[in-house]
Amino acid sequence: MVPHFTEELQEFRKQVRRFVKERVVPYGDAWERNQMIPRELFREMGDLGFLGVIYPEKWGGSDLGVFGQIVLAEELARSTYGGVTVAVMVHVAMASPHLVHAGTEDQLSRYAGDIVAGRKVCGIAISEPDAGSDVSGIRTRAHRDGSDWIINGSKFWITNGAYGDLFFVAARTDPNAKGSKGISVFIVERGTPGFTVGRKLEKMGIWCSDTAELNFENVRVPASNLLGEEGKGFYALMHNLQGERLTLGAMCTGEAAVVLKRTIDYVRQRRAFGGTLMDKQAIRQRLAMLHAKLESGKQLLYYAAHLANEGKRPIREVSMVKALCPEITNEIMYNCQQFHGGMGYLRDGVIERMVRDARLHAIGGGATEVMLDEIAKRFDDVWYWD
Repeated sequence: MVPHFTEELQEFRKQVRRFVKERVVPYGDAWERNQMIPRELFREMGDLGFLGVIYPEKWGGSDLGVFGQIVLAEELARSTYGGVTVAVMVHVAMASPHLVHAGTEDQLSRYAGDIVAGRKVCGIAISEPDAGSDVSGIRTRAHRDGSDWIINGSKFWITNGAYGDLFFVAARTDPNAKGSKGISVFIVERGTPGFTVGRKLEKMGIWCSDTAELNFENVRVPASNLLGEEGKGFYALMHNLQGERLTLGAMCTGEAAVVLKRTIDYVRQRRAFGGTLMDKQAIRQRLAMLHAKLESGKQLLYYAAHLANEGKRPIREVSMVKALCPEITNEIMYNCQQFHGGMGYLRDGVIERMVRDARLHAIGGGATEVMLDEIAKRFDDVWYWD
């Protein structure tokens, strides 16, 4: 019913939904216990054309654009396994797009095929122990040595860090530059001498998505692995963050939709005090309000995605999506767990897992408070104040 979703995208949605039902849901519990999804999942998705939604056909992609990412994120989120969604969408929407946006013909010819096919799993290495939402605070350094760059530093909270093959690493290349200036992005392959995986991080949720610390000790990469312009990496990172934040919004609304539907089904059949829980006005009206809030978040998401798809830079609208959708989703998770009562508190239950997983959304990809400041900076850009 949404005009942005063409017949091609609707068919893509059906394909992803079928794949999730057959190849994710039956195995998700085991992956959660192992705290890892199999690499074969990436290759299967690559064979089906799911991993190249923003890549042009020239490089093996399907060129479905922003809404292709949103469909993929929404349908993966419906699996109820947030770790699967995060691992795949970091590869598809948060790491590998850097190659499309800034890669040279040589870089694309070297890496695009393996990325789209799922033979190489990607990660984005920006965050550090002292630099999360504030990208300008990174301390990892890179300096030129002849025809190479040498990277030193560490990265933290890196999704796909333990088994990823290809990382897009942000490092400061101008030690005298302040703030966001003097940052560059490099392509670093696993196995490069001096590049090691530190500890694998234990998290509150998204267990089957591996998260690790990465260390760079005199890691030498050729100058041809510099992605985009030297010293302009911050702007490239910010450009890609718009798509990343829209994807995170889609993950939120996808998760919220499935947990809300499960809860509506549950309260319709759960009997208490002489009737079903749905018979209680307070419960059904609160569910109705949560439904309205979810719909408002989805429409804002689709509007911001439409602007991005038109080639605009809707920083204000995307920041609103990233601020609002996680808040709505966490509110829905809290209430749905409450309506499930003790069943919603059982470990390894769907609701308990989804509540834990959803908490990340207000933190990762730019904390809510950072997004609200981005919105506040643009108060004067609002047309309907006049």
